[in-house]
This record gives sequence, C-alpha cells and structure tokens, in this order.
Amino acid sequence: MPYLKCKSNNEIIQIYYEDLGETNPVVFIHGWPLTHAMWEYQITPMREAGFRCIAYDRRGFGKSEQSLNNYSYDDLADDLKCLLDELNLENVTLIGFSMGGGEVVRYCTKYNCERVSKIILVSSVVPYMLKTDDNADGVAIEEFQEFDNNIRQDRAGFLQEFAKHFYGVNFISRPVSQGILDWTFSLASTASQKATLACMQSFAQTDFRNELASIKVPTLIIHGDSDKTVPIKATSEVAATLIPGAFYKVYDGAPHGLFITDKERLTNDIASFITSGTVDVNETYISGDVDILPSNEEALVTRD
Repeated sequence: MPYLKCKSNNEIIQIYYEDLGETNPVVFIHGWPLTHAMWEYQITPMREAGFRCIAYDRRGFGKSEQSLNNYSYDDLADDLKCLLDELNLENVTLIGFSMGGGEVVRYCTKYNCERVSKIILVSSVVPYMLKTDDNADGVAIEEFQEFDNNIRQDRAGFLQEFAKHFYGVNFISRPVSQGILDWTFSLASTASQKATLACMQSFAQTDFRNELASIKVPTLIIHGDSDKTVPIKATSEVAATLIPGAFYKVYDGAPHGLFITDKERLTNDIASFITSGTVDVNETYISGDVDILPSNEEALVTRD
C-alpha cells in the first residue's frame, strides 16, 4: 500500500494515499470524521473522464498513522505539502470538504499556494465555526463540548447519530439509504478517538478570517443551504466575501453530505471548474441529469 513519511513538529507520520490517473492532478481532502474513501462518487467518474485523482487519509484517520498530540492546522497543512512535494505535483486543484477546507486555506497561506492552480471548498468550515461576539451565526461552544463528551463516552453511538445529521435524515426526509449510513459509520469508525477529538477542536476553534484575502488562485465555494452540521452563514457565505474573485454556488436544499445527496451535480461542478476556470452559479439542476464527458479536454455539460 502507498504511504508517505511526513514530518511536522519533529514527528514523522505515515500518511496513506491513493494516486489514480496520469494528467490534470486533483487532490481530494476528506472531512471529519471520515476518510479519503468518502470521495468515491467523485473519483470514479472523474478518473473515467481523464483526471488524475489523488486522495489521502488525514493523520489519525483511515489507514494513516496517528499522532499523539499534533493535529493543528499547521500540522495538517504540512502533511498536505509533503504529499504535493513527494509526488512532485504541479498545477494541482485542491478540493477540501468540511474540515478539509481548513487544510486547503492553511496550506495556501503558509506555503503561498505552491504547486496549486485552483482550489475548491465544499461544505467547508472556513473561515470560522465557533460562535463568538463577532461571529453570531457560528456554533456554540456548548455544542462542541457535548460532542466531546459523547465521543469520549460512546464514540460508536455518536458516529451513528452524527451520520443521520450529516445527510439530513429525519422522520420526514430520508435522502440516503441505510447502506450509505452504514458505510459512513464504517469510514468514521476507523479513526482513533484521539484524532477525532483533536481534529474537532482544530476545526471548531481555528479562525481563518485574516487568511482568506491572501488567496490569489481561482476559487470555487460550494455549500448546501440546508446544512445543519456546518452553518452556511458563518462559513461559506463569509468566505465568499473574503476570498478575492471567488465563485460561490449554493445548492438549494442540500445537507452537509452533498457529496452523496448531490453527487452528480458536485462532480459536474468540480470538473467544469477545473477545465474551464468558471462555473454557472445560477444553474438549475434536476437530479440525474448530468453527464461526464469521456475527455478532460472538454468541460462537463448538463443534458437537455
């Protein structure tokens, strides 16, 4: 299995990754508390369309080695740099989902977006999740404290309930199958308890607001307006005003886990932005009406 030895804070961690394809590199960064495998519904069609798809497990998650203490965004950005450098990638598109959006931003501000041509933030925690006097739409610290307690007392039970919240499952709406919920739990359960707790602290309390103005590469921001996990008003709505020239696309009715509920639309928007550098932020969409073209030389299209 492919591993990289990545160093941060005088600690060497083995990071598991997959590298599929040859040209037009795209690096997928997973969300909390999942693994790189969450991206399979984007990676398979994008590989078939000719993209080189690279995905890795964050330290402490999936098949990567865990650290005892080092889970700050500086550490996580160092792991991302290690991947880009070791694979000698150029003209990369970075895609960060949820917590992964923080890695993308911290990498760009710490390393001046080296090797990167575009970034895409999906359901991202950027710029600031925590509710404070100057961030009234954020999540109250008490909610994160409750998460912490539940993870310490019964992590498996917490993850099963969290998966429902993640996809907007309730008594009235069931947008994903039981199979998807079980699969999501299976991915999340591979993380260590320590990594789950420490990374929650990182994405809950890291303030990226002063970093976003320095991002100079083309940026696409995508977020569902029914996201109950990462509130859109405190995150992507603000990020869209702080990142110069960012494209901002809101998915009507989509929950946090839109990489499943809106998988065709998301894949289409990602590939279209990579190939053309733009995306129709006002596009209307009917589920299932998206085709991915067989060549990465062409933009993706919606069927009539």
